[in-house]
Amino acid sequence: MTQTQPVDTIPGPRHAPVAVPTAGQPYEYRRSPLVEPDWTRFPGWRHVTREQWENAQWQRVNCVKNIKQLRTVLGDTVDETFYADLEADQKALATMSMLVPPQMINTMVPFAPMTTEAFLADPIRRYMIPVASDRRTDWPSHPYASRDSLHEHDMWVAEGLTHRYPTKVLAELLSTCPQYCGHCTRMDLVGNSTPAVDKLKLTLKPVDRYDAHIAYLKAHPGVRDVVVSGGDVANVPWRNLESYLMRLLELETVRDIRLATKALMGLPQHWLQSDVVEGLERVARTAARRGVNLAIHTHVNHAQSITPLVAKAAQTALDVGVRDVRNQGVLMRGVNATSEDLLDLCFALQGEAGILPYYFYMCDMIPNAEHWRVPVWHAQQLQHDIMGYLPGYATPRIVCDVPFVGKRWVHMLTEYDRERGISYWTKNYRTSIESADLEALNKRYAYYDPIDTLPEAGQSWWAAHRDD
Repeated sequence: MTQTQPVDTIPGPRHAPVAVPTAGQPYEYRRSPLVEPDWTRFPGWRHVTREQWENAQWQRVNCVKNIKQLRTVLGDTVDETFYADLEADQKALATMSMLVPPQMINTMVPFAPMTTEAFLADPIRRYMIPVASDRRTDWPSHPYASRDSLHEHDMWVAEGLTHRYPTKVLAELLSTCPQYCGHCTRMDLVGNSTPAVDKLKLTLKPVDRYDAHIAYLKAHPGVRDVVVSGGDVANVPWRNLESYLMRLLELETVRDIRLATKALMGLPQHWLQSDVVEGLERVARTAARRGVNLAIHTHVNHAQSITPLVAKAAQTALDVGVRDVRNQGVLMRGVNATSEDLLDLCFALQGEAGILPYYFYMCDMIPNAEHWRVPVWHAQQLQHDIMGYLPGYATPRIVCDVPFVGKRWVHMLTEYDRERGISYWTKNYRTSIESADLEALNKRYAYYDPIDTLPEAGQSWWAAHRDD
C-alpha cells in the first residue's frame, strides 16, 4: 500500500528526516493581552493618580482643546516643527476643532519613547490630531466632496432625525462629543466652528427636539430601528438620555435601539460611572422585558485604543443586560488600511474586549479628507485578505456608504471605471426625499476613489476637468 509522505519531511537517511521549509501564513495570530499604558510618562501627567485617571470628570476637565494644552501634556518630547505643523492645520484646513481626552492621548506611542517622529507616525494621532503635512496638497478634497456627504441633513424629517432607510432612522440628540475625530462624517454639524467650516446649529430646545422625534415615530409605524447618536450620546445628561430611551421603549413598533458612542473607547470612564451603569441596567431590563434589542455601537479604529478600561466598560454594559456591543470603524490610510492592522484590531475587539467587529466604513467624501480615503479596489482587497482568520460571526463587513444609496458591501458595485476611479451602485428602496421619484430604483449612483490613487491617465483626466 502506498503511504502519503508527511508534508513536512522528504526522504532521507534512516532516522534523519529533513524538514521542509514552510511558507507560513500571510498573517500570524499572536494573542496580545491588554495593557493600560502608563500615563505618567507624559510630562504633564506625571503626578496624576489612578483615582484621578479613572474619574470621568477628571478626564473631561483635562481634555486637550488647543495647542497650549497639548504642549503642557507633551512637554519637550516633540519639537517646535510639530506645533507649527499643527497650527497651520488648525488655522486653514481642520474641519473639526481639537478635543482629545487624556484616555485617547495615552494610547498614542504607548510603549516606545515619545519623539516627534514617533508622534507623527502614530495611527491614533493621525486622525485625532491631524497636521497640515498629513494632508494632500494636490487633491486635498475630491471635486465631489461635500460637508454633508451622505445628505443626512437633507433627509431630516424633524430636527436631528434622519430617515434614510425604510425601516430605520438616525436620531441626532445633540451636536457635541467627548472627542472630535478629524474624519468626522458629520463635520458640518458636530463640534465648534473652525476657520475652514462654519458649523450648522441645532435650534430647538432638547425637549422639543426629542418630542418631535417621538411624534414622528408614532406617526410612522414602519420604522422599527432607531440609532440614537449625535454627536455622542455620552454627552447627553444621563437623566435626559434615559428618559428619551424609555419613551422609545414605549413604542410597540420600535424593536431595535442602538446607542452610538465613541466614548466607550475614548472615555470609558463615563460608561463606568455608577449612575450611568445603574441607569443603563434599568433601560436594558425594560428593553428585555419588551423584547427590544438594545445594543451599543462604538467606533474604534486601531488596536492601540483597546485597553483594560475599554474592555471593562464593554463588559459592564453586557453584564447589565445590553444585548451586544459592536464596533463600526473607518478605513483610513496611515491608520488601519492594511489587513494586519484590521486583524490585530478585530482580535483585540472580539477576543480581549468582548466587542463584536461589525463594520468598517470607507471614509466618507468630506472636505480635506483625501489623504485618509482608500479606493474601492483597496477596500475589496482588504475584505478578501481578512477572511478566514476570524470567527465568521466576528468577521466585519467592509462597506461603502454611497450617497443616496446607503451602506453597500464593497463588492456590490454594478460597474467600476478603475482608470477614473468611478464606481456605480444601485439600490432597492427610496429615501424620505425620494418618495415621488419613480426612477430612484432604476438609477446608478456614483462614488469616487481618491484621485491620487488613480493611474496617470485617470489623474490627468480629473486635472483637465477640475473646474467642470
